[in-house]
Amino acid sequence: MRRLVVIEFLTVDGVMQGLGSPEEDTDGGFTHGGWGRPYAAAVHEAVDAGGPDRTSAYLFGRRTYEKMAAYWPYQPDDVPMARRLNQAPKYVATRTLTRLDWAGAHVLDGELGAAVGRLKADGEGDLAVLGSGALVHQLMLLDLVDELRLFVHPLLLGTGKRLFRDLPRPRRLRLTAAGTTSLGTLVLGYEVSGQPVGPAGAEAETATR
Repeated sequence: MRRLVVIEFLTVDGVMQGLGSPEEDTDGGFTHGGWGRPYAAAVHEAVDAGGPDRTSAYLFGRRTYEKMAAYWPYQPDDVPMARRLNQAPKYVATRTLTRLDWAGAHVLDGELGAAVGRLKADGEGDLAVLGSGALVHQLMLLDLVDELRLFVHPLLLGTGKRLFRDLPRPRRLRLTAAGTTSLGTLVLGYEVSGQPVGPAGAEAETATR
């Protein structure tokens, strides 16, 4: 069975918007796009040192898919990330796209919770989500996220879309990995617990069913 792993690049104040370029996401008049570029080389060092990649498939929201599909299929296979993305199965949660041109990409079929549940049950390794903030929020609401891998950059933006939005109840996290890059990015791994936070524990969960 696959584990669903959310991989995100954030500022210290939790902003994920516009990591790669000024034009990537200007919603809300965001003007700080491309903030992640100065840290990119050190982040790649951390990723390469992290051991074998267990990702067996990727899951994207529609907007993230469109941005990635406009770039990665045209990169050479001697770029490790391009090789992984281009060769792996990719699934897209979308209500608007019916045709996907990126090789190995498929529209997620059916209701989100059931469809992702089938993906998790079918195969081994990790089902990795990159970016896709709105999708991650829905997956958190459905208790489908098993692990968070966060790259927290030493930067405060003060504005922009945050990864973690309103949740109906707290989530307990267990730290499984921690490191830092030469440029000060924290590399953090958390296991996500489905149990509610509070003294009632499992009883509280039972009472809400």
